[in-house]
Amino acid sequence: MRVLLVGAGGVGSAAVAIAARRSFFETMVVADHDPGRAERAVAGHGDRFVAAQVDASSADAVAALCREHRITHVLNAVDPRFVMPIFDGAFAAGADYLDMAMSLSQPHPSRPYAETGVMLGDAQFALSDAWSAAGRLALCGIGVEPGLSDVFARYAADKLFSEIDEIGVRDGANLTVDGYDFAPSFSIWTTIEECLNPPVVWEKDRGWYTTEPFSEPEVFHFPEGIGPVECVNVEHEEVLLIPRWVNARRVTFKYGLGDEFIEVLRTLHKLGLDSTAPVSVRGVQVSPRDVVAACLPDPATLGDRMRGKTCAGTWVRGLGPDGEPREVYLYHVVDNEWSMREYGHQAVVWQTAVNPVVALELLASGAWAGVGVLGPEALPPVPFLDLLAGYGSPWGMEER
Repeated sequence: MRVLLVGAGGVGSAAVAIAARRSFFETMVVADHDPGRAERAVAGHGDRFVAAQVDASSADAVAALCREHRITHVLNAVDPRFVMPIFDGAFAAGADYLDMAMSLSQPHPSRPYAETGVMLGDAQFALSDAWSAAGRLALCGIGVEPGLSDVFARYAADKLFSEIDEIGVRDGANLTVDGYDFAPSFSIWTTIEECLNPPVVWEKDRGWYTTEPFSEPEVFHFPEGIGPVECVNVEHEEVLLIPRWVNARRVTFKYGLGDEFIEVLRTLHKLGLDSTAPVSVRGVQVSPRDVVAACLPDPATLGDRMRGKTCAGTWVRGLGPDGEPREVYLYHVVDNEWSMREYGHQAVVWQTAVNPVVALELLASGAWAGVGVLGPEALPPVPFLDLLAGYGSPWGMEER
């Protein structure tokens, strides 16, 4: 296996540190628009890692880099603006593809808070037949959320339930950052995209529909000392992926944002600072959202100031194999102190990065295989969950 990792930011750099301890691949080329950042990501990890420069907005550039290094698998670790050129470049070069976020959505033009428009991943699913015909795999949404959360959904359907009423992905944390009043632990660009777009809900009798941002607040109790966190509806890939392969009456995604974070996002939206459309500032064209991102600290640099844990998981209710009502929460918790001590990367980016590396190892061994555009829930969950534990970060389950 010869891997091209596109993006040497927080998640990409964490993926390098995780993969460096595994033997399943021959070479990993780490490419970024900033060659210095790529070089820093691979430094000290051995001669299997090669730094390169790439324009992730160019499918031709991605394809050329794949051909130059005889790449078999492309792992996309940049923000979702670049999904389609990297996806198309991998296909053109005959490589398989993995990402952690899918192609961007567009709200319904007249009823954005009731009906879906272009949904997350639509552009990729439209090309599934071409990938199948070429015998190639595009494994989409294989971070932590989406990713591990989808694996949990499939595991619940296969092993824990005879009927499922609802699958609800729930994400929360008790992380703090010393010295900052406001410092997101993940890409603010992606967070704005997820949180201010119309959230999508799936219901079997209704299909996909949308609601207002931050709708249906609920207090969810997270394990391992994190405790109660108010969660709200957010647009996320799981709601678009899980119903394609898992039989459930309802699928939701709710994120534990907190009142302050929600108020900041609402203010950004009110001022137009969430926009990606360039505006002229003293003759220079800049995107307001890019300005916001530039004004905030890089989440990858905050690990030594972060305290607490982050939890990603999937809550499922329905009937157990015995026909009796059952409710469980399958989850994965990462303590920032542990991830910094063991890998030198903060908890949120480490938790995101470990899952595509596990997936690559399963693809290398043949434990996972497929063609076309697939989500994680299309593949057997037990090999993934077993191998994840082997990476030193076991998952858990609570009966509720």
